[in-house]
Amino acid sequence: MILHKMAFLAAILFFFVSSSIHVHSRETFACDTKDAATATLRFCQQSVPIPERVKDLIGRLTLAEKVSLLGNTAAAIPRLGIKGYEWWSEALHGVSNVGPGTKFGGTFPAATSFPQVITTAASFNASLWESIGRVVSNEARAMYNGGVGGLTYWSPNVNILRDPRWGRGQETPGEDPVLAGKYAASYVRGLQGNDRSRLKVAACCKHFTAYDLDNWNGVDRFHFNAKNFARDCQVSKQDIEDTFDVPFRMCVKEGNVASIMCSYNQVNGVPTCADPNLLKKTIRNQWGLNGYIVSDCDSVGVLYDTQHYTGTPEEAAAKSIKAGLDLDCGPFLGAHTIDAVNKNLLRESDIDNAVINTLTVQMRLGMFDGDIATQPYGHLGSAHVCTPVHKGLALEAAHQGIVLLKNLGPSLPLSRHRHRTVAVIGPNSDATVTMIGNYAGIACGYTSPVQGIAGYARTVHNKGCADVHCMDDRLFDSAADAARGSDATVLLMGLDQSIEAEFKDRNSLLLPGKQQELISRVARASKGPVILVLMSGGPIDVSFAEKDPKISAIVWAGYPGQEGGRAIGDILFGAANPGGKLPMTWYPQEYLTNLPMTEMSMRAIRSKRIPGRTYRFYDGPVVYPFGHGLSYTRFTHSIADAPKVIPIAVRGRNGTVSGKSVRVTHARCNRLSLGVHVDIKNVGSRDGTHTMLVFSAPPSGEWAPRKQLVAFTRVHVATGESKRVQVNIHVCKYLSVVDRAGIRRIPIGDHGIHIGDESHTVSLQASTLGVIKS
Repeated sequence: MILHKMAFLAAILFFFVSSSIHVHSRETFACDTKDAATATLRFCQQSVPIPERVKDLIGRLTLAEKVSLLGNTAAAIPRLGIKGYEWWSEALHGVSNVGPGTKFGGTFPAATSFPQVITTAASFNASLWESIGRVVSNEARAMYNGGVGGLTYWSPNVNILRDPRWGRGQETPGEDPVLAGKYAASYVRGLQGNDRSRLKVAACCKHFTAYDLDNWNGVDRFHFNAKNFARDCQVSKQDIEDTFDVPFRMCVKEGNVASIMCSYNQVNGVPTCADPNLLKKTIRNQWGLNGYIVSDCDSVGVLYDTQHYTGTPEEAAAKSIKAGLDLDCGPFLGAHTIDAVNKNLLRESDIDNAVINTLTVQMRLGMFDGDIATQPYGHLGSAHVCTPVHKGLALEAAHQGIVLLKNLGPSLPLSRHRHRTVAVIGPNSDATVTMIGNYAGIACGYTSPVQGIAGYARTVHNKGCADVHCMDDRLFDSAADAARGSDATVLLMGLDQSIEAEFKDRNSLLLPGKQQELISRVARASKGPVILVLMSGGPIDVSFAEKDPKISAIVWAGYPGQEGGRAIGDILFGAANPGGKLPMTWYPQEYLTNLPMTEMSMRAIRSKRIPGRTYRFYDGPVVYPFGHGLSYTRFTHSIADAPKVIPIAVRGRNGTVSGKSVRVTHARCNRLSLGVHVDIKNVGSRDGTHTMLVFSAPPSGEWAPRKQLVAFTRVHVATGESKRVQVNIHVCKYLSVVDRAGIRRIPIGDHGIHIGDESHTVSLQASTLGVIKS
């Protein structure tokens, strides 16, 4: 029986129903100073280094006790004063109740719900992402102290939005691996804090790796073997290295994340949760994970029951643990690991390695430090959840993530004096829960779009469609009448979780049902400007609206969180100036004509007319490109200073290949940086924040992407003023490309640096200096 997430939640429903909503203080997890039998044990002594404490504790556990700690619902060990613990909690964009580790109720009825990740990523603001992480971890610690939450959060999702149809694309930071990696590292730092030895909460980057299909055209994630179907070969080492693994590597190496989750799918015939090359070799040894590796729920059961990767359940347990899996979301390891030991498929020392990793994280969280009240975050409680400051940050995040796609005239911002009556139309016009997307908890409260707009003008509200499926036109005439009698019209259209979600991929990029017909009919009837506001996680083909002169402006709000309606109103009426940029390409419907979701190649396959994926490898027509986004003011760039030549010091004679590239491992990468000074001037009539994206275009070649994001920053510039911004581009990390063998190399020759309409050429030149000792 497959025990995936929804089934797992159903299995524990009785636990929720039977639990009282009475909120009490969390009992000390272990090492209670009032318990004379355990307080003096060595693993309870905070003065002892954590590795020694863990070693002491492991030595006291029986095999059965160790195995009881391998599942997400870890058992109590009363004789050592250790309480049971639920590892599964979620905090994708706020503390969530999706996992059983967190329960809302009593003095913790809700938590701040920030915009969905795809919207927050559109801010291209690393400091914002870290700030959100700090707020979420404050609320998580408060709920833990109150006895209703955990400390291990299986977030964020940093998979690449490779295919625009993916239902979980909304959870990701978008299609660019560097953007996703920087988001991962920033959000994780916010969640975990900056003390490498101690953790505020433990984050988890998921789902490793090449996972971006849920349920499409009869293929689901439990059965999917990710490989290159068009060429009938493996997912290439090239795509693994330069796309799929990049965010996870950055999450571990730059974010110091405490956990990685392996995915349901197979990669090239091997389940990710049973692949030692992925888990032990890559995550643990190459990247140096300081933490634990957890399965998606119930991946170990899936690889046996559904994928039939092993002949017996004991073999599945043994292969997973020996591959490097430390924790099973689900009961499979708990049920079959002792039998695996008895059948000599697994050694007890293999189990020790897994439990050491999970216990170490618990000790870094302070769970073996006795009285919670005396710990660094012990003061946090219900007063620190849903605070005005937290709600204000949720509003600011929505402001920064909303993207202005089109603005004729310009028609936006609307005027409170000229547009006194606004028709607010569409199935998402009164959205509340829709605004927070999936993996959300219970929000502190909602401001719907119609409420947000009502703060600026008198509204005439008409949904136009009963829901986003928009299956009939019964309300179209009344919607058109509302537009005809108003000074401006705002159409709130798009998608929701019934269209795109976990286990629900799309088959089309068009608006559902009759939404397009409603938009066009209302636009024809409106006497004032018509503003189309779209809610969605993935891109939508709205070519018709982009081309229609009756549609004055188009705004993408993503899923803007609990304060989304207020943010939409602020943007439409100019109280906030939009600065977001699209974190994914918006393709026309025709892009899907010859492109199955199961085709994993990032690069185009010309012989089979399969287009490349994402802006890095696709050069066809788009509705809106990656990085597109307008403002109510206008900014100009000029590159004030940048080097024209950068020498690459090479180790030994084998450092170059035909003089065309330098292998990164052969280059002296320390301090090898390209510094670019850019003058940004606001030549428009409004103050604004400019989101500056820096791309490089490597020398042309079969390895290289068309261009790639190498840096980004946001800077506020008042009207008429200019500011100089410096960006430093790490040459080995960001100007390198990956060859067919999966080896990262620095192309020798001219690299184009592009910032808006400005460009600069820098020549990278190899210089062999003999063997360089580093």
